[in-house]
Amino acid sequence: QVQLVESGGGLVQPGGSLRLSCAASGFTLNDYPIGWFRQAPGKEREGVSCISSSDGSAYYLDSVKGRFTISRDIVKNTVYLQMNSLKPEDTAVYYCSIARYGRSCPRLREYNYHYWGQGTQVTVSS
Repeated sequence: QVQLVESGGGLVQPGGSLRLSCAASGFTLNDYPIGWFRQAPGKEREGVSCISSSDGSAYYLDSVKGRFTISRDIVKNTVYLQMNSLKPEDTAVYYCSIARYGRSCPRLREYNYHYWGQGTQVTVSS
């Protein structure tokens, strides 16, 4: 049974950092690209980052480049999203998901991904 469990969210001041975790079970994480998405209140879900399973290449939404870093721990079957220099506009529920096909990251659109975790809330506020 495929399962993704996100954790690590919380309340942080602007400029602060958080590290999100996406723990996978029921499949080998290294076999599939994994994406991080977020959804703010009243907005559509948007893709934030993806890490490929072929060579670990990483892709980012323009607004998070230079601030967020995606990585994976094959032994722990977990993907991480290190978020630094957080801004209020980063406030959202963050989800991880599995790419539907291939070993390279598809475009960060919901329809290219399936199996979603329950999400973890990130709130950036002073």
